[in-house]
Amino acid sequence: MTLYLGIDDTDTLESRGTGRLARMIAAELARSYPVTGVTRHQLYVHPSIPYTSHNSCAVIHIQDAGNGADIFSAAKELMLSDFIEGSDPGICVATTPEIGYEIRTFGLTAKKSVVTQGQARGLARAAGIRLKGLGGTEDGVIGALAGIGLAASANDGRFIIKGAIRNLQGTQAVDAILASGVDQVMTRDGAVVDEGLVALRKFPKPAFIGGKAILFVEPVDGVYCDIVIG
Repeated sequence: MTLYLGIDDTDTLESRGTGRLARMIAAELARSYPVTGVTRHQLYVHPSIPYTSHNSCAVIHIQDAGNGADIFSAAKELMLSDFIEGSDPGICVATTPEIGYEIRTFGLTAKKSVVTQGQARGLARAAGIRLKGLGGTEDGVIGALAGIGLAASANDGRFIIKGAIRNLQGTQAVDAILASGVDQVMTRDGAVVDEGLVALRKFPKPAFIGGKAILFVEPVDGVYCDIVIG
């Protein structure tokens, strides 16, 4: 069973981003819990929605975590200790069985239209899911809940942490990419790539599709180049 910890709206234009904070929290939690990855999920961009740069949220994946209350408390304290004045952070924690159709639908809706705090809080309350604002307007509860819905679908976003993917840079062999934590390398049209070289933009950022970390690539001048999807 997977426990998902979603956070959002933890930053300002001048501060470190939510993804960076999620990586820090994941590293701290990994001292006590089996953290398996962190995913980034893109939400709706609209003039009526306040956001910093991209309106994306982050979700930490923890396998067989046990007591969600302890993880919620630990992550909340880490977020409060790194609170950025002017941010509107929210945190949400739930296990796979708690994230039903309504929560997953809320996540999908948040990708294409405006949703509200009231909707997020009402859904979390009905499902018995821990959701809390930690300062400012507390609008981060929207993305925090949407993020766990999207992550639980196993078909949205991309990994910003999984295994050792952040240790790879430059041009890498497909074997090395697979060994780092990527489950599969394939082209956009679905052809599996099991050998050759891949020129990375930065580090592998595999998409989360079908419950797997899939790095998409395209052939360019005798090598493959990675494509960021999600």
